[in-house]
Amino acid sequence: MAPPVEDWVRAFTEASDNDPEIRAHGRYFTCAYLLDMQEHRFAVWMVAGKVVAVAVDPGPLDVGYQFLVRASADTWRNFGTEVPPPMYQGIWAATFRRDMTLEGNVLVLMQNLRCFTRQIELLRTVGVPV
Repeated sequence: MAPPVEDWVRAFTEASDNDPEIRAHGRYFTCAYLLDMQEHRFAVWMVAGKVVAVAVDPGPLDVGYQFLVRASADTWRNFGTEVPPPMYQGIWAATFRRDMTLEGNVLVLMQNLRCFTRQIELLRTVGVPV
């Protein structure tokens, strides 16, 4: 069962801000991105490795972001399991074999790939809200 959206935002923010790996590598992790989980969308603003804001279900013109990661709720649920099944362990596997897409300024994603990947890995502990 998915956690309430507000609880998930709080847990995701705390997990990301307190993660030793993001703290070590996140000095330049400054960007805005959107996680489209089909049932909910989350715009996340990062500054120097810290989550400064998360907008829940923004409208198409409400917020700006540099890239987005879109997948079905089922794909995100599989990402959020403690031990993800094959092809759900990372964004590349899910992009090649599942329904995940990467859109927008992919250069910004690549520049922040290690920290962003770590945030996706944190879904295994905080779950997903879909």
